[in-house]
Amino acid sequence: MSRIGRSPIPIPSSVSVIVDASRVKVAGPQGELSRTLPAGITVRQDESTLYVERPDDQRHHRALHGLTRSLMANMVLGVTNGFTKELEIVGVGYRAVAKSPGSLELALGFSHPVTVNAPDGVTFEVPAPTRIVVKGIDKEKVGQVAADIRKIRKPEPYKGKGVRYAGERVLRKAGKAAK
Repeated sequence: MSRIGRSPIPIPSSVSVIVDASRVKVAGPQGELSRTLPAGITVRQDESTLYVERPDDQRHHRALHGLTRSLMANMVLGVTNGFTKELEIVGVGYRAVAKSPGSLELALGFSHPVTVNAPDGVTFEVPAPTRIVVKGIDKEKVGQVAADIRKIRKPEPYKGKGVRYAGERVLRKAGKAAK
């Protein structure tokens, strides 16, 4: 049996969980999230604890057991604390500016500024011109938006210029050898 799927999910007192037949809704101080359960996987609520259960040991049920438990745990964590991803911008003249709420303008060495609009439930903060903080309650959305921003100008291996995650180590290559 999956060790991840077997472990219970504690529910804080500030969070309410509604379990329907194939849908789970989690509401907390940060907001509300809902997710449809995969076929065969059930979620049982026991006072202040959630349990994710599978019907049998078939391969596809085993595969979805731990995944569903992790998604439910991330929903509970998201509506209580929220998630953040930090990005760093490295390069001369590269910078970010927060425009209207939910909009970000990036100068990344192109001939034009790049505008990024945040989807629902995701916000941007720019504490410094070379730092971007992506915040939200849905871990999947926050990670995808951060990955999309990074994809605009990935860090290149020669000078390390581009957008990278905070603390990301970029492997550097040696340039041309002089004769």
